Amino acid sequence: MNDPLGPLCSIGELARRTGLTVKAIRFYSDRGLVPPTGRSPAGYRLYGADALARLDLVRTLRELGVGLPDIRKVVARELSLSEVAAAHADALAVQIRTLRLRHAVLTAVARRDSSPSEMDLMHRLARLSEDERRRLIDDFLDSVFTGSAGPADSGPFVGIRRSFTPELPDNPEPEQIAAWVELAELSQDGEFRAVVRRLVDHLAAEQEGARGGGPRPGLVPTVRELVGPVLAAGIEPGDGAAAPVVEALLAHDVHVLTRLEAVNDPRRERYTELLAVINGWPAPERVAPVLDWAVEALRVREPVGGVPGAPDVPSRP
Repeated sequence: MNDPLGPLCSIGELARRTGLTVKAIRFYSDRGLVPPTGRSPAGYRLYGADALARLDLVRTLRELGVGLPDIRKVVARELSLSEVAAAHADALAVQIRTLRLRHAVLTAVARRDSSPSEMDLMHRLARLSEDERRRLIDDFLDSVFTGSAGPADSGPFVGIRRSFTPELPDNPEPEQIAAWVELAELSQDGEFRAVVRRLVDHLAAEQEGARGGGPRPGLVPTVRELVGPVLAAGIEPGDGAAAPVVEALLAHDVHVLTRLEAVNDPRRERYTELLAVINGWPAPERVAPVLDWAVEALRVREPVGGVPGAPDVPSRP
């Protein structure tokens, strides 16, 4: 028999030098990945020095998860290592994304104590492809923008629609995936769609009314500017000192209470929070405190007639 360090060695000697089992080497040999160079007089397989290099390559590719068909093409020089590495890297990227999605779903289920039906919904939302995610969000945005005064694909509505659009990155963080799942679920809520549609309709009417009169401050910035100081000063909505603020709000829009009740829906603020997480935007400033104050102050001032700011109706003697 040849010296184990010489040109040829037996399968047992090859196993000792590579650290692989005889069974594994025989398996690779039978599949043509590491063919024997020759046979001993007794018919045993003998391998040359190139078998060591092949086995090292096969073992490395197998540890990386590359399948035997691709490995066979590499050792046969039908595919280059760079081609196989690139293809396998792409496959691993898909697996990593899938694992992240599963982790996000399981984490959300654990935190929310979800029912089996909720878990199934979250799992299906998380597994959507990029095109399917886009269609889901486009359906939501179409349902709340289409038909509003001023087409949604022109003028200020282009920016407004864009500000409502989540853009999950190619390699999202777990919290972005979890936020996407929650936002997608929220976008399917019929009541929430109705709330957003009312907001868009109010905005459309505001834009229509402002034509020819120059830009008009938005409702939320106006409320923040007016209510912020009195809220910080500890003035209660029912105090007399709140009257000037209420009058200023009514001067901005006679239907301000109806609009504020829509804007103040907690689901709207949650949507903006989730949107910021998904898109990597700074966390939005919470406006619920000033909106709560404004809504309560307007309701306190609401007279018998039901329209804030209308003359009080004197009671009968």
